[in-house]
Amino acid sequence: MLIGISGSLYSGKDIVVNYLTEKGFKLLSVGGVTEKKAYREQYGESSKHFNDFDSFYNYITENWLANFIIADIADDEELSLLLKRPFFLHISVDSTILFKHRQYMSQRTKGSIEAFIEEIDSISLDDKMSPMKINNQGHFKIFFTSHDKQEIREKLEESKLWDQTRLRPGWDLYFMRLADLAALRSNCMKRRVGCVIVKENRVVATGYNGTPRHLTNCNEGGCSRCNEGNPQGSSLSTCLCLHGEENALLEAGRDRIGSNSILYCNTCPCLTCSVKIVQTGIKEVVFSQTYSMDDASALVLKEGNVLLRQYKAPIEELFI
Repeated sequence: MLIGISGSLYSGKDIVVNYLTEKGFKLLSVGGVTEKKAYREQYGESSKHFNDFDSFYNYITENWLANFIIADIADDEELSLLLKRPFFLHISVDSTILFKHRQYMSQRTKGSIEAFIEEIDSISLDDKMSPMKINNQGHFKIFFTSHDKQEIREKLEESKLWDQTRLRPGWDLYFMRLADLAALRSNCMKRRVGCVIVKENRVVATGYNGTPRHLTNCNEGGCSRCNEGNPQGSSLSTCLCLHGEENALLEAGRDRIGSNSILYCNTCPCLTCSVKIVQTGIKEVVFSQTYSMDDASALVLKEGNVLLRQYKAPIEELFI
């Protein structure tokens, strides 16, 4: 596993680097003599230096089962090459201005606030080496507000930065992200709902909520109920929108669904959809967000021998 750590000036990325080296990760560096000397002095044999990016790139590819860190990604081009590797995880680090100023002052005996601001602002957004541009592409984001070493340590321990599922998501996360993607196609004015039906880890059908085909889209005025300020869950009998689960069930049909299919939905099914889910033979429903009638839906699904469970996605941001 290779963890790339990027961060703006004085963001605290060195804190994450130190933590991971303590956990057995080996720090790799590329390029300048200054960086090589600094890493050697601080990390000794737990660091390795490469004169050019190509030799570094070949080394990590050949030794992908080992645990490495790189904290000096030079530009977008290098980052894009690293992102192609399935063993690479990019962690971006940032912090409050106060945190950065304290980091700045900890490295010198004196320094004005003006000098600090000038140094921070000297990194232009137009510069391809801008840490801000690279930081925005992080898979996992850490934001420091505290200098409390014990709190930092505990939070980093809880985050399990080296969890392999960050590199390759499990089936639940994979299908739930497909449901989230389907929800982006929704035209319903009330909420975006996406649904995926799978059988033996193969997608059978997807669906999202909105008005039926040939009718005016809900977000273009096609459903008067959704375009009015009715409370959640009210006047459903006048709603023209098909739910995401309904669209997926209609697309799949009972024969294709069979008896061992799982329905993933980014929102817990309503009572009406729950009845249809039971009827079509779905064996399990996995959802992420709650709805206004979860208890009633849960009773129907339980009586229909359908397992209902809520999925909690792994955190992608850590505030310390």
